[in-house]
Amino acid sequence: MSETVLLIEDEQNVAAFIQQGLQEAGYEVFLAYNGHQGLALLEQKNIDIIILDIILPGMDGIEILKHIRSSKLHEIPILLLTALSNTDSVVSGLDNGADDYLTKPFKFKELIARLRALTRRRGNGVQQSDILDIADLELDRNAKSVQRAGQEIKLTSTEFRLLEYLLINKNKVMSRIDILENVWDINFNMGTNVVDVYVNYLRNKVDKGYDNKLIQTVIGMGYIMKE
Repeated sequence: MSETVLLIEDEQNVAAFIQQGLQEAGYEVFLAYNGHQGLALLEQKNIDIIILDIILPGMDGIEILKHIRSSKLHEIPILLLTALSNTDSVVSGLDNGADDYLTKPFKFKELIARLRALTRRRGNGVQQSDILDIADLELDRNAKSVQRAGQEIKLTSTEFRLLEYLLINKNKVMSRIDILENVWDINFNMGTNVVDVYVNYLRNKVDKGYDNKLIQTVIGMGYIMKE
């Protein structure tokens, strides 16, 4: 069965281009031109992944994102589309639970790679019940929970995978390519800074307010999780 995509995009030419490309790649696509149509389709259809434009008439993409993340369908992966100059909205989107983003214009192969990365982990059937920890930080792979010094830390699904990967490889320097391959399933660098964006967000949640900074940068090489 093909993956189902809900595309919420108000520019009809752009929407038609994306819809055709996704259908040719084997996806089933449901198209909405505004937030109300998109949320209605989300309730009616079995959606695997959402492509959400940030700038929409009426209810904008950030409002739609917040609505979805607070609903019973909160675990559906969401990829944001945004204009290159709209970086503030990207930050807001990631902070409110988006899993990834692309700036317009983009190469279609990059869109497909991102979608595959976001959907590949669904239903992999791997049971993970062990605890990963370092210093006073603990990640429960089975309960999908994180806490530091006894305080619960709320993470998005992508932030959780990134932290999990860094903890699995604690005390090892992981390059951006290593992280792209293992967290996003992208095996080449397409000029994206998504790794740096997510490391910064993870730092704000895991290290901010603590003297002992666990996520460290190794200049020119990558990132390492260590005490």
